[in-house]
Amino acid sequence: MKKILVTWWAWFIWSHLCKKLLDEWNEVICLDNLFTGNKKNIENLISNPAFTFIFHDVTQPFWAQVDEIYNLACPASPIHYQKNPVETIKTSLLWAINMLELALKVKARILQTSTSEVYWDPSVHPQPETYWWNVNINGIRSCYDEWKRASETLFMDYHRQYWVDIRIIRIFNTYWPNMHPHDGRVVSNFIMQALRNEDITIYWDWSQTRSFQYVDDLIRWMTLMMNNDKWFIWPVNIWTEYEFTIKELAEKVIELVPWCTSKIIYEDLPSDDPKQRRANNKLAKEMLWWDPSIELEDGLKETIEYFKRFL
Repeated sequence: MKKILVTWWAWFIWSHLCKKLLDEWNEVICLDNLFTGNKKNIENLISNPAFTFIFHDVTQPFWAQVDEIYNLACPASPIHYQKNPVETIKTSLLWAINMLELALKVKARILQTSTSEVYWDPSVHPQPETYWWNVNINGIRSCYDEWKRASETLFMDYHRQYWVDIRIIRIFNTYWPNMHPHDGRVVSNFIMQALRNEDITIYWDWSQTRSFQYVDDLIRWMTLMMNNDKWFIWPVNIWTEYEFTIKELAEKVIELVPWCTSKIIYEDLPSDDPKQRRANNKLAKEMLWWDPSIELEDGLKETIEYFKRFL
């Protein structure tokens, strides 16, 4: 049994991670200030004696004797981080430093969740980890993108200077049941619009592309990265290799909602929104023997069923 600290636990993805860690007979401590999380996401975990929730201001230091740290603290939805960009970058950087200091003191292994946003609007496709990005440091999304790049720098420097045992992953587009229906992500937007028979909004035109991974594939891969003992620490992409246009995603959602008569409409592309993004997964496959297992249609069905119950 390991003692594991998870930050930002009440956000949707990380509630799935906590359940997996508990199912593997670990003791889990979770910190959150509930800025974007919701305790309802882990109501089924509260009664577990191996689970502890601590309400904590993540800009302040924290201490606990733990074996592993999953550092996940950062609002990831554009609606949330653009609403308060100063607080986003301030909170996220301070918390990264606090968690690295804790890992250094207690000799814990620490995993940092970075993002595909570090590539911004890439000029190389698909994107390997060696691609050094096409970025805008002054845009409306930069508070999120730049802090993620800075966090990777912090983690690598703590490793080189203090030999902190780190892991860095770059998460791409993920969807799941328990998503907030109004968090501004394309999957939740399309499903809500389809269920209500509203027009489905595509920004820019039909050719904008993404790949989408289901939460179970992501969580499985995160734990593989954390538990590898090869000293494989480097930033590594995780993403399904199947690339879809945004129009294809909208058409698939319409198909899976039997009563849906929604029409697809097009609006201007928001500032700094990337037009094409798909990871090169070669490194993850070679080092971690990772491969996604859940097809887009199967994952969408589960997510749509959850949203039906929500409505």
